[in-house]
Amino acid sequence: MGLFTKKIGTVFLKETSDTGIFIEKLQGLMESAPEEIKKEIETQIKFASYGEIGENNVAFELKNSGIDMYVLRDIYLEIGDLSAQIDYIVITRKHIYVLECKNLIGNIEINNRGNFIRDYELSGKRVREKMYSPITQNQKHLLVLKEVRKSNKGNFLTKLIFEKSFEDNYKSVVVLTNSKTCLNDRFAKKVIKQQVIHADQLITYIKDLDNLKKDSNMGVEEMRELAQFYLDHSQPNKSDYVKKYEEMIQAVENLEHLDCIEDAKETVDLIFEENTIRESINDTIDRAELEKRLKDFRREQSQNENVRPYFIFNNAQMNDLIDQKPQNKEELLKVSGFGKIKIEKYGDAIIEILNNK
Repeated sequence: MGLFTKKIGTVFLKETSDTGIFIEKLQGLMESAPEEIKKEIETQIKFASYGEIGENNVAFELKNSGIDMYVLRDIYLEIGDLSAQIDYIVITRKHIYVLECKNLIGNIEINNRGNFIRDYELSGKRVREKMYSPITQNQKHLLVLKEVRKSNKGNFLTKLIFEKSFEDNYKSVVVLTNSKTCLNDRFAKKVIKQQVIHADQLITYIKDLDNLKKDSNMGVEEMRELAQFYLDHSQPNKSDYVKKYEEMIQAVENLEHLDCIEDAKETVDLIFEENTIRESINDTIDRAELEKRLKDFRREQSQNENVRPYFIFNNAQMNDLIDQKPQNKEELLKVSGFGKIKIEKYGDAIIEILNNK
C-alpha cells in the first residue's frame, strides 16, 4: 500500500438484516397461534435469533478489523432462475469475500469426502447426523453473484476476462459463529479446510489471503463502485415466510378435532436452514403422500444396494423433487444432486412417483 493511500477502515453500505423484522413479525403471531403452532413459531424465533447473534458477531469482527473494506450485509440477488441470500459481501483492496455464517449448536466434523457431520445433544441423547454442506451452499451463492456481475459486462472480451479472473478475486468463506462449536477437519482435504473458519479467525484469514496476492490494489472508488453495484442489484426476498405461519394458523383453526391437528402438523415439513424456511401448508395432503412414496422408494433402494438412504437422495433433494416435480429426465437434471448416472438408475421410478402414474 502506498505511503499516501487513503485509509477508509470498515465501511458498511448495508448493515441491516431482515432477520430482526422476521422475528418481530413472528412474535406478533404468537398471541393468536394455537398451542400446536405456537411451539413451531417459538422454535423458528429461537433459530432466527441464533442466526442474528452469529451475524452480529461477524459484524463486530469486521468493524474492528483495521482493514480498508466495504461491507454489505444480508443481500438477496436474483438472475434468471437463480437466487441467493448472502450473509455478507466483504470487498477489500485485494479480494471480494462471500461469507456464509453458521451459528450451529454442537460440534462439526468434516470427513475426507467433504461431508459435514454434526454431533450434538438433544433431550439427553447424542445425535450424529449429516448436514447439507455450507461450502456447496456458498458456491451456489458465488455462482449467482458471478452471473449478476457478468451480465453487466459490455462485450464478449470483458466477460471472458471476468470469467478467467473470478476464482482469483472472489473467495468463499464459511464462518462458524458459535464459539463453543468444535471443528474437526483433520481428515478434510486442504481445499475444504481453507474455506471453513471460526469467527475469531476471520480477520487474520482475510489479512493472510490479501497479503498473498501480489497484484495491484483496488482503489477506494473502485471498491465502493463494486459494493454499490451489488447493493443496487439486491432485491427484497420474495419469500413471505410469516405468511406461511399465518396460513398454518388459519388451517388449524378450520380443523374440528385435535387428531386432525396432529395429522396436519406431520405433513408440514418446516426447515429453517441459514435464515431460510422451506415449506408451506398448501397442498399438504398431496405433498405428504409424495414424501411418503419417495421415502419408501429411497428406503427400498438403500436396502437393495446396502447403502445409506441419503446416498440415493437426501431430504433437501427430496424437497426439491416435490417442489419442482420434474416431468421427464431432462427436467430432473435441473434438480440439485441429480446427474446422469443417478438419473439412469432412479429417474424413471422417481418421475413415476412424482406424477402419480
